[in-house]
Amino acid sequence: MNILILGGNGFLGPYVVKALEAHHQLRVTDLLPIDTPHDTRQVNVSDFAQVMSAAEGMDVIINCSVQRTHRKIAFGVNTMGTHNALRAAVACDMKRFINTGPRFSLVGPSYLDYDHTISEYIPPQPGTELYAMSKGLGLEICRLFSEQFPLHILSLIFSRFREPTADPHNTDDSTLSISARDAAQAVKCAIEVDLQTLPSRFEVFFITTDLPHNRFPNARARTILGFDPQDKLEAYWTKPT
Repeated sequence: MNILILGGNGFLGPYVVKALEAHHQLRVTDLLPIDTPHDTRQVNVSDFAQVMSAAEGMDVIINCSVQRTHRKIAFGVNTMGTHNALRAAVACDMKRFINTGPRFSLVGPSYLDYDHTISEYIPPQPGTELYAMSKGLGLEICRLFSEQFPLHILSLIFSRFREPTADPHNTDDSTLSISARDAAQAVKCAIEVDLQTLPSRFEVFFITTDLPHNRFPNARARTILGFDPQDKLEAYWTKPT
């Protein structure tokens, strides 16, 4: 496939490139220049004309673009950038679109404070933080596009990217933890899954390793995408012997 990666120079992007480059033709884009042997372009995802130009000749878009803090830019990237990428996918007659986002684009405090074994089928409640709201709106735009156009949209939900070897100073919550290389493998699974096997044109998947609290089960990603995380991250939650 010819694959366009938006936000290819972020934290996850280089891992996605590594996971896909032996199997697909890549066009890697970001706001700043990228050091890669693949076809590259500087693209501001909040500008539809730039996204449309980068999407020409592509079969799939992977949206890894993100902005967390600046009010105007966050909505330009996380919300309108997603909208622009989906418009380009429709204009180019693509059949598959991969979106990525944090847990709170779907799961906000109303769930996090009380619930366990949370399902991807929950009503979205991202909460009120800037990042959560702007990404949550992007996820809702994905759902609406899947209803209006023959485009399969697979949204992969992450939270904390961790190195396989534990950092003893890292005391963050382990909810939805995954190594970056396993996260990239999940993207590869979403690229290669047979669209006819998907339950609907809009599917959301929690991408996490096999964590003992099972707060965000990865069963759907395993069953539907064939995702099998290799980095179990036990060092973060087991006591030393």
